[in-house]
Amino acid sequence: MDVVYQFVKYGENLNPEQNTLALDVGMKTVPGVIDHHHPQAEPECTASLIAKYPDLVLDHIKKEEISSQEGEAKKLRIITHRFPDFDAVSSAFLALKLIVKGKLDSSLEKIAAYTKMVDSASLPEEIDLSSTPYSILRALFTWIRKDEEEANLERMKEGLTFMNFLYSKSDEGYDFFQNRVLFSGIDRYEKAMRKTDGDYFNYLSDLHRGHRVSLYLPLTSGQGKKKVDGLIIKNPRSFLSKEWARRDRENSPLGEGFTLLMTNFGNNRYILGVDPRKGVNLKGLGSLLDEKEEEKRKTLGREFAEHWYDGNCPFFNFRIVDSPQDVTSLSHEEIVNTLLHFSQQLE
Repeated sequence: MDVVYQFVKYGENLNPEQNTLALDVGMKTVPGVIDHHHPQAEPECTASLIAKYPDLVLDHIKKEEISSQEGEAKKLRIITHRFPDFDAVSSAFLALKLIVKGKLDSSLEKIAAYTKMVDSASLPEEIDLSSTPYSILRALFTWIRKDEEEANLERMKEGLTFMNFLYSKSDEGYDFFQNRVLFSGIDRYEKAMRKTDGDYFNYLSDLHRGHRVSLYLPLTSGQGKKKVDGLIIKNPRSFLSKEWARRDRENSPLGEGFTLLMTNFGNNRYILGVDPRKGVNLKGLGSLLDEKEEEKRKTLGREFAEHWYDGNCPFFNFRIVDSPQDVTSLSHEEIVNTLLHFSQQLE
C-alpha cells in the first residue's frame, strides 16, 4: 500500500474523495472524512471515533481496491492538518492498521483510548510525564527543525514509527500508559525522556517571566462562575508548559494549579485553554475576540476572513480558543485585556 500525505490548514472543510481519508480535519464525521472539530460531532477525538466507528474507514477504503489497479498499487492519500499532533498521527496509524487487518484489536483500542485522554488534556496529574507516550512524542517533535512541509512529513513519519512501537509492545502484553522501563534501552526514547525531565526547568523559567492573573470563568455545567488562577506566557521555552502549569500548586495563588494558560508563538499564534478537570470553560471569549479582531482590521484596512476558533465542539466544549490562521491583528496586550474584560463581565 502506497500512502501519500497532505497537510492542510486547521478547520478546512473537506468532502469524501475516492482513495482518500481526511483525519482530524474536514469539519464532518462521515465515511472518508473523520473529524471532531465541529458542533455536530460526538464528544470523541478522531482516534476514538475510528475505534468507535471503524466503518467510517472500512466503508470508504477497501483493501482490495487500493492493493492493485491493473497490476499497479493505488495510492492511498491521507489528509490531516499542518503540524500533525498526537491525535492526527494516531488516527493515521489506526486507519492504516484497520485497512490492513480489516478489524480492530485490543492494542488499537488501547491506543485510541489513550489518545482520547491526551487530546482532551486529561492525563492524570500524578502520572510521570517523562515516561508517558504523549510527552515522549512531543519531545521527539522538538528536534524536527525543517521548513513546514518537510516538518509535517517528518512529524508523521516519527509519529507512525512511535505508534507502531506502542502497538507492538501492547501486543506483547506491556502497558505503555506510564512505563519508563519500556522506553529504556532505545536511544531516541531515552533522550526524549531526559528532555522531558529537563523541560520542567524551562517551565520554571517561563513562570518567572510570565504573568499570573486571578479571574472568573463560566462554569461548564449550569449557570455561575468560578475564580481560578491563570498564567500568561510569551513564547514559552517549555514544550509541556500546559502540563506543568496545571500541576503547579506551589506557585498558583489559589494553590490548585493554573486553570487557564495563555501562550503565544511569535506573533503568529495565540492559544488559550483551561483544565477540563476544573469545571469551567471559555464560552463567549471567542466571540468577544472576534469583535475586537473585526474592529482592529477595519482600522488597518485588512480583510476579516479568518475567525478565532472558540472550541465549539462537544469534545472541547469551549475549553480552547485559538487565533485566526491568517495571524491576528490584535496585539498581545489587546488579547490580554479582552480576556480580563471577559472575566470582569462575569463578576
